Amino acid sequence: MDWLCAEYAADDLLRTSGLVEPGSLEFRAGLQALALTVHLSGPGVEEWLWRTSHDHPWSGWVEGRLAAPAALTDPGPDLALALATWRRLSATELRAADLADLAGVAGPVPASPAAGIDEDRQVWLPAWQLGVALAHLALHLH
Repeated sequence: MDWLCAEYAADDLLRTSGLVEPGSLEFRAGLQALALTVHLSGPGVEEWLWRTSHDHPWSGWVEGRLAAPAALTDPGPDLALALATWRRLSATELRAADLADLAGVAGPVPASPAAGIDEDRQVWLPAWQLGVALAHLALHLH
């Protein structure tokens, strides 16, 4: 039941943000990344923002939490859904603007991270990488 609640919260946040079209691959990546964040970290928008921030090692954190189910409050049947979601996110690639461009921005990340990204420069990214960026922006818009 925890997983379904996490997915519902993620869906609501992404839909109300209006960042991407519901039903798109990008939306699905954001939904899955945000649902994993919510499920694995528990309640609290501030925690979710921190976990999805640009300088946080999100994928390593997810792998660590999924590898140690005893660290979860109630691993139960929700763990299988979280594991399947992580496998999909890590095995899927999407063509999108190069988010690594943010790392090249001098000084702190700009208030509008999109200002530091060349939208015409497209690369293949793991779906989780785009999903985490969308999740973080959706949380900021909440």
